[in-house]
Amino acid sequence: MIGIRRSILLLLLVPTGRAAAQVSGPSSGWRVVADVPLPGKPARFDYQSFDPSTGWLWISHMGANQVLALDVRARRVVARVPDLPGATGIRIVPALRRVFVSLSAGRAVAALDSRDGRVIARVPGGRFPDGLAYAPGAGKLFVSDELGRQELVIGVATSTARRPIALGGEVGNTQYDSVAGRIWAAVQTRNELAVIDPVADSVVDRVAVPGVHPPHGFYLDAPHRLAYVTGDASATLGVLDLRSGRIIHTYHVGEEPDVLDLDPVRHRLYVACESGVITPFEIRADSLKPLPAYRAAGAHSVAVDPSTGLIYVPLANVNGQPILRILRLE
Repeated sequence: MIGIRRSILLLLLVPTGRAAAQVSGPSSGWRVVADVPLPGKPARFDYQSFDPSTGWLWISHMGANQVLALDVRARRVVARVPDLPGATGIRIVPALRRVFVSLSAGRAVAALDSRDGRVIARVPGGRFPDGLAYAPGAGKLFVSDELGRQELVIGVATSTARRPIALGGEVGNTQYDSVAGRIWAAVQTRNELAVIDPVADSVVDRVAVPGVHPPHGFYLDAPHRLAYVTGDASATLGVLDLRSGRIIHTYHVGEEPDVLDLDPVRHRLYVACESGVITPFEIRADSLKPLPAYRAAGAHSVAVDPSTGLIYVPLANVNGQPILRILRLE
């Protein structure tokens, strides 16, 4: 089963060889701006979350059981939080001065103070907590529990778990729709996205995503009523019209797509894949134009700073050292 294969891969994959970036071609338009050494052992990274209020990039260093915060202006690590087993998903909520981290190996969710990384609370729950989304109106954090086949629900004010929401299949990423006030979750073994009412904690709709199998990573562009959904096995990216609930375009990406991020200023979408390929697109209304890909071993996580257009890719092992590669696509 795809989800189980992914989960085994995610647990504590530690690269052993030397990783050297390979750009897709001399005229690809990609440029390495800097390689910033990161503390910790050369081991797998996972999701990232950028805080525009501080200019800090929060990074889950999953294989090293830690979270790092990097000041993108000074290009130095300003916080290092250890003892976070299998740190996987990460979500900064600037309004709360909180960073939430799913601990896949610890079967819990941690809440950190975004000013210094201090651990404020740990809420146990789930078999493999992964993606996170915060619903401000409900004051709740929603966490996809991949192997638990459910959505975990946490009351943020009290750091307490509520009754989880059964989704009937392995769950991939989770996103918040700020326009409709809904939570979306990828139910990968059902090949659909589930829509959750965050006040009632109930599933109110299910949307099929044909041509995208199985859906795991996705990015919700709420203002434009679009979702970009990737298929882990099909190596495809589908553009989902949230108004009609239909996939309106499908594109090829690298094998095993995982993490997506969007630059709303330059209208670009980036898809990072487990195969070490970053597939970028130029957004043109409801369609996409493929741009040259970038390749580097372990490049399956991507984050963008919209203020500069710089692209951040943590690499687990470059000559024995974990680094954060900063890129620009001209």
